[in-house]
Amino acid sequence: MPILKRRSAMKRVRQNKRRRLRNRMNRSALRTAMRRFAEAVKAGPEQAKVALPDAFRALDVAARKGAIPKKRADRKKARLALMAARAAGPASGQAGTPASAEPPAGTGGAVGQAQPQAPAQP
Repeated sequence: MPILKRRSAMKRVRQNKRRRLRNRMNRSALRTAMRRFAEAVKAGPEQAKVALPDAFRALDVAARKGAIPKKRADRKKARLALMAARAAGPASGQAGTPASAEPPAGTGGAVGQAQPQAPAQP
């Protein structure tokens, strides 16, 4: 570690160390919650339903504390909700598309939009 000469630089090093440790703790708690949710999804839909709020809470806390960006937390929450819905399956009354549904071939993923056609050859 370099020898620092200014008091403000020394203070900045102390602050960075505290923040780094706090962020590591928050990210570790987040990873633990994500792992528990993944295990719950494998165990069954009821356990996934119970573990989902805990995972959401961990993401919200990590975002609020600045350990991860807010938009990343929102994106992960959307994906976790999708995982929980897929684990529940269509028989439990969950609205949505089945996991294997894909847009028709040749549409380029844009459903309902006209695709340019090649001119007819005479």
